[in-house]
Amino acid sequence: MEALRAKKGFICDMDGVIYKGNQLLPGVKEFVEWLYRENKKFLFLTNSSAKSPKELREKLGRMGLDMNESHFYTSALATARFLSRQHPGCSAYVIGDPGLYTALKEAGISINNTDPDYVVVGETSNYNYETITQAMRHVLNGAKLIGTNTDLTGPGETGILPACRALVMPIEAMTGKQAYYVGKPNPLMMRTGLQILGVHSEETAIIGDRMDTDILAGIESGLDTILVLSGVTSLKSMEQYPYRPRLVLSGVGEIPTL
Repeated sequence: MEALRAKKGFICDMDGVIYKGNQLLPGVKEFVEWLYRENKKFLFLTNSSAKSPKELREKLGRMGLDMNESHFYTSALATARFLSRQHPGCSAYVIGDPGLYTALKEAGISINNTDPDYVVVGETSNYNYETITQAMRHVLNGAKLIGTNTDLTGPGETGILPACRALVMPIEAMTGKQAYYVGKPNPLMMRTGLQILGVHSEETAIIGDRMDTDILAGIESGLDTILVLSGVTSLKSMEQYPYRPRLVLSGVGEIPTL
């Protein structure tokens, strides 16, 4: 724990670590206060592409946490950054929520439903026969397939919901083309997070509730890995993976010192 507390940077997942649904998890306020008090550099990094940093800041504000938008980084922003560097001025057919559209447009990527360079898929409930047919045809016509993240499922107010990879898989199956996924555990997103914080991987810890994204991302990027049991992973389900986090905590409330 002392090695964790000595880290200069902290990259934290959000759902299952900071909140569940619209409820702040126990100990989170104390953890955030500790981050500020100890002058830590921190980033809330989420694989969800649905909301913009402004919307995430407003959501946490309603829960009693007030912080700057600069503390948030999403897979939508990572995807927009990736595409703008790979193909400046490109266009995309998009299946996703407003957070993804906003990130792409702000990166100079135009929305194109006719002959796009890319098909970009993120989380959304606006997914139907027409959108999947359009996506399939664009990919068959040469558009490159991009997924914002590899999450198969995600938490919802009424239980588990299909996430990005579940929406991409039918397009992959119909076209025979494999998507490139930008979000965790892709080290690309982690390196950008470290650049934003201005810290080295050896000086940074990643705190998450998922073994297949958060912990794997930390291992592959050289970060200190901290699993919290406040989200989707239990001690029993952790055993199915061939890798381990360095520390397992009940929640982030265990980290602060008085």
